[in-house]
Amino acid sequence: MPQNGNITDEHVEILVNDVLEQHGYDFTGYSRASLKRRLARLYTLDKHVSFAEFRYKTLNDNVYFKHFVEGVTVNVTEMFRDPAFYRLLRTKILPSLNTYPFIRIWLAGCSTGEEAYSIAIILKELNLLHKSLIYATDINPTVLEKAASGMFPLSQMKSYSENYIASGGEKEFSSYYTANYSLAKFDTALKAKMIFSTHNLVSDRSFNEFQLILCRNVLIYFDRSLQFSVLQLFDQSLESLGYLALGTKETIDFSPISPVYERVGTDKIWRKKSI
Repeated sequence: MPQNGNITDEHVEILVNDVLEQHGYDFTGYSRASLKRRLARLYTLDKHVSFAEFRYKTLNDNVYFKHFVEGVTVNVTEMFRDPAFYRLLRTKILPSLNTYPFIRIWLAGCSTGEEAYSIAIILKELNLLHKSLIYATDINPTVLEKAASGMFPLSQMKSYSENYIASGGEKEFSSYYTANYSLAKFDTALKAKMIFSTHNLVSDRSFNEFQLILCRNVLIYFDRSLQFSVLQLFDQSLESLGYLALGTKETIDFSPISPVYERVGTDKIWRKKSI
């Protein structure tokens, strides 16, 4: 019986299998070390008295299961995170898509939506937003609800504004939102060019063809086999000469898709070669 969040390897396997069978959420390819840490944290924070209770609530209480998914998946994000990356998007990647009559961007693992709004702001400043659509997906429906609201803590705006300026932004960042008590509500014109939807990178298939796919700091939580599977999904979803952007600790090197991509600059962006 676990004490103080001492979830065992056996408990992890039981929950992974139960959740797949009962709810259809497939965590089998997730890093076991990361899963174990997050399950132990949930167990402790929710003050479960036994693993049996934890397991029962996860399987039978749909409200608790939403909380479970939110706790197991990783939702750390901010607007214009890694400003150098966004500067490269602004100066080189997004302008190169101007020749397309319509620009489709897939943001996989969008979490609470800060990255989607960051990209939309850059598209607007490059006069590309009117012919763009951002598909922002995540496995977690709870964070998607937050993303779709377009509201973020007002207390975060100072650091987001600093990131925006460091990424090459030249306007008043506050012109993109209105203060609503303790929240910043972003311009609905930005949200109008986004589609928020659940998508499971483990089990769901390609659903469109894109010129740019971003999946930053998600693959690090998957084992190598699942990483390769997800990269192949992205490859199937990316047009020839399209771009794939990953997180700072992620790479396509040594993956099956590597031969048909070339690195763009020093950041974690690759371009699919012309076929």
